[in-house]
Amino acid sequence: MDAAAVPSDGFVLDVRENDEWAAGHVEGALHIPMSDFVGRLGELTESAEDGRRVHVMCRVGGRSAQVTQYLVQQGIDAVNIDGGMQAWEGAGRPMVTDNGTPAFVL
Repeated sequence: MDAAAVPSDGFVLDVRENDEWAAGHVEGALHIPMSDFVGRLGELTESAEDGRRVHVMCRVGGRSAQVTQYLVQQGIDAVNIDGGMQAWEGAGRPMVTDNGTPAFVL
């Protein structure tokens, strides 16, 4: 899915590592690093209980493509955000940080 096409109220799952998340992320996204993903899958299923589509994000789309494939195999409606956070930033979509510093893609 194109980053510009993600609904403004869409459910975003960010699978980047902690340093990447800290640099800048989508406001309201759920952060579960890919390295922790299988062990923390319950956090996602609780957050996506209402059957909302999960928009999976990483930096450029490789890690998120793997996680998307896994989620689909688990019966979860998931789509990969093509180009990841780089495409999100390029599309002018908003990003935030937890500490208020200017957001960027690491």
